[in-house]
Amino acid sequence: MTLPLDSLVRDQRYEAEAFGDSPRMADELGALVTSGRKTATCWALWEAELEGEAITEVGQKTILLDGRGEPLCVIETTEVEVVAFEQVDKRFARDESEGDGSLRHWREEHQRFFSSTLPEIGREFSPQMPLICERFQKVYSR
Repeated sequence: MTLPLDSLVRDQRYEAEAFGDSPRMADELGALVTSGRKTATCWALWEAELEGEAITEVGQKTILLDGRGEPLCVIETTEVEVVAFEQVDKRFARDESEGDGSLRHWREEHQRFFSSTLPEIGREFSPQMPLICERFQKVYSR
């Protein structure tokens, strides 16, 4: 993705990543972001700690990738907080925009997701597990 020469964010530093754990999921979640429906995401704090990654900071720009690793858009983090899984609220679930947008659906799908991915790092799903909950806005798309 090449930003226009007069872009206000052209000279800033970016991370590049896809959401989800598969190309299919990256495509699905990327489409929600580019449509403007998805304005939040989360991941397990345990994964960030294991990989030595810093928690995303407000103002960070990310190039969101599709399932083939191609750029879709640029998002900017607007809010970050660490919250226990069981404390995620219906507003955050709605802003993640997956499924029907309900908290019930969010909990079911995220419990399933974390139950399948956390064993890879020697952890198990827990309602008390810490999540990095991020809100963002789309600042550029092609």
